[in-house]
Amino acid sequence: MRVVVLGATGSVGRQVCAAYQAHGWDVHGVARRPAPHLSGCGFTELDLAAAAPGRIATVLGDLPADVVVNAAGGWGDTEEEMTYSHLRLVRRLVEALALLPFRPRLVHLGSVHEYGPVPAGTLLHEDLLPEPVTPYARVKLETSSAVLTAARAGVLDAVVLRAANMSGPHPPQESFLAALMARISTAFAHGGRLELSVADARRDFIDVRDVAQAVVRAGRAPAVGGLVVNIGRGDAVPIGDLVGWLLEAAAFPEDRVDRREAPVRSKGGDWTRLDIGRARRLLSWAPRIGLRDSVHSMWRTAHGAPA
Repeated sequence: MRVVVLGATGSVGRQVCAAYQAHGWDVHGVARRPAPHLSGCGFTELDLAAAAPGRIATVLGDLPADVVVNAAGGWGDTEEEMTYSHLRLVRRLVEALALLPFRPRLVHLGSVHEYGPVPAGTLLHEDLLPEPVTPYARVKLETSSAVLTAARAGVLDAVVLRAANMSGPHPPQESFLAALMARISTAFAHGGRLELSVADARRDFIDVRDVAQAVVRAGRAPAVGGLVVNIGRGDAVPIGDLVGWLLEAAAFPEDRVDRREAPVRSKGGDWTRLDIGRARRLLSWAPRIGLRDSVHSMWRTAHGAPA
């Protein structure tokens, strides 16, 4: 079996490649630039947002692919940037898949932020009407909707995995945890104090390697075409706990930390908790990596032993 991973060099894509390799699949990565960790995979250098659908179809058809995973698309500060890197890419991908003489399964990575802010205590299930308010969340929902519309029209065999906030090795630099890890490293380097503004928020977090395992299962699971499947831990964890685990992993002295509460400024509001019952039923999947271990793994991957 062969899988083509779009965005193979990113935080999620690299873990998806590793998970499929561990399951014995032939893995082929696609991204704008190669990366050392893909040395054991086939690779095509391609800007998917700029490539014509025919070019994308050639890459997928020449291999050929049994499963295509869309883990591509960068972060952006404006709606225009997000539209280019996510929605334009997905529209071209849908066109490309429709050109193929065969029908691979498409697994598209969506985001919990597509649901939009909800009251504390809300359990986010797949039938909930999404009401995103930020540019990132709105564009992510548009990409997922484009995939689902094509799948329900019979153009594609596709499933959307709506993933929670992620932790674990190799986080994207723009993420909250990666930014915090960089600040801890800087404080160590300069021997100064660490000032932290910690929001009174609770969010569903999951290790990126657990997400990758869900992607593998979604690639072959029956009866998931045209569906959204939530992928998370099903728990709303205080942000302060994640901060504490990262400080613990770094062995940063607590007496050099100044904490204060701050309002939530993010893409996801102050509460997320996913209902993961559908993933358990249809994918036979459940999260396995604890969040404390996940956060510790993130620090060890970047810095080795605690400082």
